[in-house]
Amino acid sequence: MSKPETKRRSSGRITLSDVAKAADVSPITASRALRGERGVAQDLVQRVKDAAQQLGYVPDPAARALASQRSVQVPVLVPLLSNALFVDVLEAVHRTLFPLGYQALIGVTHYDPQEEEQLLRTYLAHRPAGLLVTGFDRTEAARQMIGASGVPCVHLMEMTSATGVYCVGFSQQEAGHSMTAHLLDRGHRHIAFVAAQLDPRTMQRAEGYRRCLREAGLYDPKLELLSPQPSSMRLGGELLDELLHTRPCVDAVFFCNDDLAQGGLLAAQRLGLSVPSQVAIAGFNDLAGSDQMLPPLTTVRTPRSAVGEASAGMLLALMRGEVPERNSVDLGFELTVRGST
Repeated sequence: MSKPETKRRSSGRITLSDVAKAADVSPITASRALRGERGVAQDLVQRVKDAAQQLGYVPDPAARALASQRSVQVPVLVPLLSNALFVDVLEAVHRTLFPLGYQALIGVTHYDPQEEEQLLRTYLAHRPAGLLVTGFDRTEAARQMIGASGVPCVHLMEMTSATGVYCVGFSQQEAGHSMTAHLLDRGHRHIAFVAAQLDPRTMQRAEGYRRCLREAGLYDPKLELLSPQPSSMRLGGELLDELLHTRPCVDAVFFCNDDLAQGGLLAAQRLGLSVPSQVAIAGFNDLAGSDQMLPPLTTVRTPRSAVGEASAGMLLALMRGEVPERNSVDLGFELTVRGST
């Protein structure tokens, strides 16, 4: 009994040697055929592929990486999977990387820098081909690990002018400023900012709100309502109710995220408030359903899919050893004005 047969019978796993034997070629030829390398006759390639399909062969990624000295794994670290924003980013990353043979590994940090550091320690130990991380808020140990690893890395959703740091996103602060300026242009003078989760990108939007109102001489810190709780429609309704009871002068509310704003709109209906004549309501991210609210929600449309696609494309270039034309790509945002303002 040959060694490959012994391995298959003991482990139950079909090996490359089994495929080669079934196709009547050498294991090296079978490997080259399955990798799509040039120089293997087309009839041999088809024979190997047919054998692999008939046997149900699944390549071992660890063995393949060891043999080629090249990993195909790309960890993508995002804060949450319950947020549609990051689901859209991940879908675009997968669409870009998968056809080229790379596997996106999803790591969820739950907005916790310590949890992200632990994920990075685990993933980088396996020498991935590349790395995609969200934003720049992480521990010093995590930054050092990324820098020392030599693994190409691209940052998502935020911008920086720092040399040698690659990123794809947009200015969260400018987006916050733009929405606040829109509310001022509509004649509102008592504009509240309501936020939850309070992650770095939310606070950058808050800074844009503050800067815009300071420029207009109208900033009042008492009109900020910040909650560390996770963002949700339910919380949005609760925060609007609290805001209007404690700050009755408010004539417009800029919610940091659309799920909060959607909850705020529903709460306004329950309270019998006319939107936007009594209170205008705006959100951020243009999540699903915002255009179907009554009235439709004014929001900032963010380029989630474009960020995923462009960041994966930048990472592919880095993994090929190329230097991208720009280390920082600003995809901008779109102020989407609807009936709620």
